[in-house]
Amino acid sequence: MLYIANFESEVEYLRTSFQTLEAACEELRHCRLFLKLLEAVLKTGNRMNVGTNRGDAEAFKLDTLLKLADVKGADGKTTLLHFVVQEIIRTEGARLSDTNQTPSSTLTEDAKCRRLGLQVVSSLSSELANVKKAAAMDSEVLSSDVLKLTKGIANIAEVVQLIQTTGSADESSQKFTESMNKFIRMAEEEIPKIQAQESVASSLVKEITEYFHGNLAKEEAHPFRVFMVVRDFLAVLDRVCKEVGMINERTMVSSAHKFPVPVNPMLPQPLPGLHGRQEYNNSSDDDSSSP
Repeated sequence: MLYIANFESEVEYLRTSFQTLEAACEELRHCRLFLKLLEAVLKTGNRMNVGTNRGDAEAFKLDTLLKLADVKGADGKTTLLHFVVQEIIRTEGARLSDTNQTPSSTLTEDAKCRRLGLQVVSSLSSELANVKKAAAMDSEVLSSDVLKLTKGIANIAEVVQLIQTTGSADESSQKFTESMNKFIRMAEEEIPKIQAQESVASSLVKEITEYFHGNLAKEEAHPFRVFMVVRDFLAVLDRVCKEVGMINERTMVSSAHKFPVPVNPMLPQPLPGLHGRQEYNNSSDDDSSSP
């Protein structure tokens, strides 16, 4: 009876979970700002590694995002992520203010432009809200819950069949059987829908993992790891955005003066890309560790 009492809530939980996974995949694939950030990281890495065999990379491992805050600038405080954020703030601010920053731009214009840009970059975490939700999910638990629904309805059908076989004709038995048969018919309509949603969500997660990581075999143990990496990066990005905002308010100077790129920094090495793939997809080269 507990199965019947919890059936609707379990179905709704699974339906919502699979919808969240689908939405998370959609966000990662089509979020303009996220893709722009990946492109900025790739370009910055190539600029910093110019002259080396890694200076013309077409892709990098998504895990590199988690290392950007570890690469310190010449002052030992600002990081590569600060620089990337400042660059995107500048371009996004210029886009929104419909102006081009020039050496003759006033500090007031520059500050306004950067505030606008910072608002955009700071919004990335909210734009990837479903990604953060998906990162907290467990693929094994979801699969197990779907399996429990399937087995549970089979068990109830067996009980009803047993009652009907015994030929009990009392009124209470008949009412119970009618009630159970009604529930079984409803459940047999809902469960296939949930199984179909699970299949669709699973396929989309595999596609987005291959899109960013290249090699699905290396991610089988953690199917939702791509979401975990992005969630952890967003937490770091939120902190850096706050720091950059405070720095910009204090100094009101351009990022070019405050955040110069080190001449020979130790960049977390971008990996060579896969030919024919989008430039910010992750390569399948080298194993990546779990976060």
